[in-house]
Amino acid sequence: MNQKNQPSITEATIVLSITVFSIALGVVVLQLSPPIAILFAIAVIMIYAAIKKIPFEQLHEGIINGIKPGIIPIFIFILVGALIAIWIQAGIIPTLMVYGFKIISVKWFVPSVFIACAIVGSAVGSAFTVMSTIGIAFFGIGITLGIHPPLIVGAIASGAVFGDKMSPLSESTNLAAAIAEVDLFKHIQHLLWSTIPAFLVSLVLFSILGMTSQSMQLVEISEVVQVLENNFSISLFALVPLFLMFVCAWKKIPAIMTILINIGVAILFILFQNQNTSVSDIATALESGYVSTTGHQQIDLLLSRGGIESMMPTVSLIILTLSLGGLLMETGLITTVMSLLSKKIRSISGVVTATLLTSIGVNLFIGEQFLSVILPGNAFKKIYKDNGVDLTVLSRTLEDGGTVINYLVPWGIAGSFVASTFDVPTLAYLPFAFFSLLSPLFSLLSAWTGWGISMAEGQPNGENES
Repeated sequence: MNQKNQPSITEATIVLSITVFSIALGVVVLQLSPPIAILFAIAVIMIYAAIKKIPFEQLHEGIINGIKPGIIPIFIFILVGALIAIWIQAGIIPTLMVYGFKIISVKWFVPSVFIACAIVGSAVGSAFTVMSTIGIAFFGIGITLGIHPPLIVGAIASGAVFGDKMSPLSESTNLAAAIAEVDLFKHIQHLLWSTIPAFLVSLVLFSILGMTSQSMQLVEISEVVQVLENNFSISLFALVPLFLMFVCAWKKIPAIMTILINIGVAILFILFQNQNTSVSDIATALESGYVSTTGHQQIDLLLSRGGIESMMPTVSLIILTLSLGGLLMETGLITTVMSLLSKKIRSISGVVTATLLTSIGVNLFIGEQFLSVILPGNAFKKIYKDNGVDLTVLSRTLEDGGTVINYLVPWGIAGSFVASTFDVPTLAYLPFAFFSLLSPLFSLLSAWTGWGISMAEGQPNGENES
């Protein structure tokens, strides 16, 4: 931007504070939908830009640049909506539910979901894929068992995020390693310092809460299984698309192509199972979602979901959030604050803390997962080098404050995706997303105790000054 319009640190702090306050006031206090709250925040930035006499052409450019990183996620979300509907219609999700009822212990259901999603997430490298496939099935089982919905979502999201974070196939994990200029597998190894403690504490909490939340009797579970078997094609063959998803991940096929392949295979399943199903019926499900007509109220409510249209509220929120982020970048508000932090902080503990808090801040201001890794990574990398700190400390901190936190932000891309997929508000499942909540805490503990802080080769162990 024009140097003349560059905000002072005081200006930037005040405007950013007002922006966050307006969003928090709208979402938390006034109970407005996140898109409306984001619109108010955009209005605040527009007013500031008018006062600073920033040309509208420049603001338009900021909005365009802000939206660009979200184009691929938006397209994936649209495909995921279609995938959910077609997987239900093909009997894939109902099959997962039936076998889940028969295999998973009721008493240990919640921790089992957490572990299963973590394993699958590590294999496929995509939290979104895990949540929109087996996550939907686990959610259905949990609802049927009478478990608190936000707790189920918290367990699903926590496991999926752990898997995404630890997988060499994950885009966010590869990005953090690339930004910090470290080897991918060395980065994953270093993640264990904060990830394993967060995983173990989360597992304990899910185990305790899971034992006290189940309320459905076995006879009712048998009834649900019977209804599913009577109304859907339940068989091991229905698990082929799930296996195909693992194969696509192993072959490193991009997410868009993977989802399209799975949608195509599911459509073939539907046509093979029921030759009376018309192309129009399938197209309607893809667009508007599948409508369950089993006659069982709880099952019909649960399995009537998906479709491209179901993702449109999320898409609109993403566009508005990224537009806000683009405006914040174009007006120099974000870069001014980050530049000051990078110049003032020099101690090892201080720079790790600043990296963590800045990543969280970018999530809150911009709502974009990748930018919460890219911006702090570029801003603080030199300080890590100057202090002789191994850059794996930077890459780990970027994940602990950037990647995992986006799932807790109602207007964030990941947070809005989870909320729309399970129809559970972000603020409702947030207290149970233990892994995302604990990861930055263990990262802070590492920063201030020196536990897990590695020095670059040839560097002496640094003092962890504050």
